Amino acid sequence: MQVDTNPEVAQTIRTGGFETNYHDVGSGDGIPVLLLHGSGAGVSAWANWRGLIPVLAEQRRVIAPDLVGFGYTTLPDPVRFEIFDTWIDQILALLDALEIPKVHVVGNSFGGGLALHLAVRHPQRLGRIVLMGAGGVQFDFTPELDALWGYTPSVENMKKIMDIMAYDRSLVTDELAELRYRATARPGAQEAFEQVFPEPRQRWLDAQIVPDADLAAIEHEVLILHGREDRVVPVAASQKMFDLIPNSQLHVFGKCGHWTQIEHAARFQQLVSAFFAEDTAGADRS
Repeated sequence: MQVDTNPEVAQTIRTGGFETNYHDVGSGDGIPVLLLHGSGAGVSAWANWRGLIPVLAEQRRVIAPDLVGFGYTTLPDPVRFEIFDTWIDQILALLDALEIPKVHVVGNSFGGGLALHLAVRHPQRLGRIVLMGAGGVQFDFTPELDALWGYTPSVENMKKIMDIMAYDRSLVTDELAELRYRATARPGAQEAFEQVFPEPRQRWLDAQIVPDADLAAIEHEVLILHGREDRVVPVAASQKMFDLIPNSQLHVFGKCGHWTQIEHAARFQQLVSAFFAEDTAGADRS
């Protein structure tokens, strides 16, 4: 009898006061790549990066953790989240446990803000940086983001927030909505999610801001990707990052919402793969 396995559940490792669920695949001589997911309900590293992981793993090692409060990473006791200290501590503990001194990083939305804070506080641990629909600069808290962080479990509510994420609504299938809903209905999942961004929520968005002077001081090579029709994080946020970060490039995808890695998967994967491949030519200043 064949037993079904959940692809979201991978390896576990102790990171401080909890166990981090993480994917560790691929190999190669190049700098490993760390993938940081966003903060949507039902998210996990696998749900966010299932298309990119096998592509990058053909050439190098890929590490994709469930950030604490999301996915299948366990919770500390007592539970307390401090943006971004909680997740920076988790990432450093993970890399140290795996004996990885330096990584390239891809950060999606909340994960992009985390990548920026890592670059500012621990620049020696990062190589090249990819930001996709990233937080990290000032913008008004949108009703769409409020809907995402204020989600309560039901298939209909999941369809509503997935409609917000995608420009192409045909991507929001009943099957996908049901899959993501089931992830939020797991025992303890919603309780953890509600503790990450409790009301009032503008304060958590403001806590992610990286000061302009710090952005301007980032020396890493940075690839910034954004969907033009993104209703969660305005494209102006990425434009500001591009204006401030010296060694940056900006690619904006038309007919694209907050799901660049899904809505334009082939071009997204090509850009990211080529960007990281350049590190072998010694082009990095970081």
